[in-house]
Amino acid sequence: MSAQPRPGLPRALDVLIAGAALVITAPALAIAAAAIRLDSRGPVIYRARRVGRGGEEFELLKLRTMHAGNDPVGVGTPVLAGDPRVTRVGDWLRRLSLDELPNLINVVRGEMAIVGPRPTLGAQVADYTPRQLRRLEVKPGVTGWAQVNGRAGIPWAERIELDVWYVDHRSPSLDLRILARTARLLATGHGLYG
Repeated sequence: MSAQPRPGLPRALDVLIAGAALVITAPALAIAAAAIRLDSRGPVIYRARRVGRGGEEFELLKLRTMHAGNDPVGVGTPVLAGDPRVTRVGDWLRRLSLDELPNLINVVRGEMAIVGPRPTLGAQVADYTPRQLRRLEVKPGVTGWAQVNGRAGIPWAERIELDVWYVDHRSPSLDLRILARTARLLATGHGLYG
């Protein structure tokens, strides 16, 4: 891995954006938490081990969208439209990408950035080629280049390649473009399911 990856948004701006977003979305988070509790048994927050920058593991936080005990099976198992593992409320949360809001806490804690490759499973990293490992040169992000270029609607290998492209071309201006495109995608829900 490179010792000096290209700079993205400054850490202070990441924290400012994440903190402001948590305050603004607090009512939505409270409503989502209540809906999750009413819809199915299990915790509101889903905690999962993910691999971050430099191969360091951390605990990723998300709103639970699947029935308790129905974590994704296998490595890279896609969640398709109508997946029976997903709760009714979970489907709604996924369509609006609200399930990712607790990732903002990961940003405040310094485990993630606002923009970067999405965090991945350790079992997936074990199968990475040396080129694919380059996606671990930067912190994982709440949103990223692959998300604004197809999200789950593109093959896994292509998503990784887009992440490597991002690492090579990372800049504050690119991060701002990704944030603007993310806002448009959230408004349309485009590309969520494969």
